[in-house]
Amino acid sequence: MPVHPLRATRVRLGRALLWSAVAVTPVQAAVPPDCRAGPPRVDTLQGVGPRGELILESGDRAVLSGLRWPDAADVGVGAEASLMRHRGRRLTLVRRGEPDRWGRVRVDAALEDDAIDLAGSLVEAGLAQVHSGEAEALCRPALLGIEAGARAAGRGIWRTPVRDARDGASLGTEIGRFVVAEGRIVNVGERPSRTYVDFVGRGASGLTVTVSKRTWRLLSERGLSAAVLRGRRVRVRGVVEMWRGPTLDIVSADMIEVLDEERASRR
Repeated sequence: MPVHPLRATRVRLGRALLWSAVAVTPVQAAVPPDCRAGPPRVDTLQGVGPRGELILESGDRAVLSGLRWPDAADVGVGAEASLMRHRGRRLTLVRRGEPDRWGRVRVDAALEDDAIDLAGSLVEAGLAQVHSGEAEALCRPALLGIEAGARAAGRGIWRTPVRDARDGASLGTEIGRFVVAEGRIVNVGERPSRTYVDFVGRGASGLTVTVSKRTWRLLSERGLSAAVLRGRRVRVRGVVEMWRGPTLDIVSADMIEVLDEERASRR
């Protein structure tokens, strides 16, 4: 019987997850602390709590690593239903880093019997967006490629286009909500504790991205200095705050994607 293309993708993702979990030990020292993987273990999904919290038979509370649960209520219902289809099934879990402030562990999770990757499935269906959360690194950067397919197809969350970083009025209505925005960087202002990335000129209404000192150092180590970033088109993601105008605070260097390079690689 032929395998549906989406199912085949999920199976491959799940197998890759399991293989990488076994193979991480020799290189753990090079992995960011937030992404260090524990040994694979098996647990059973009993239910789904608020904003995608996995309720496990062991009593542990977990969330899927690398995901932002959707703010839109209708998409959230779809995401919960997608996970609940696996209720009562055994999962292979790989813990990432330390528990969060609510005592939940971040995990990679795949169905034990057919290796379908839960995070990859949600992202592929447009039922979740990729985000590092409070971690300083995105532990599964391959999820960004899966998200790109869902975005191109306009699935789920991506029925709403990516935000224009120059549209301050529109972004100002999204305070407290997670957004993905694109635009060309107009100015980069480096300060002792933070760097400010602007998508519009002085006096205009648009997005400002604030980058912590540590994250800015990581970006610089990747070759993304202020001089390199000015004039580049990028994609950024995070929760909108208001400080003189709409602002995103970037914790992880992976949350700034340079689109000029992305598009050049497709030619």
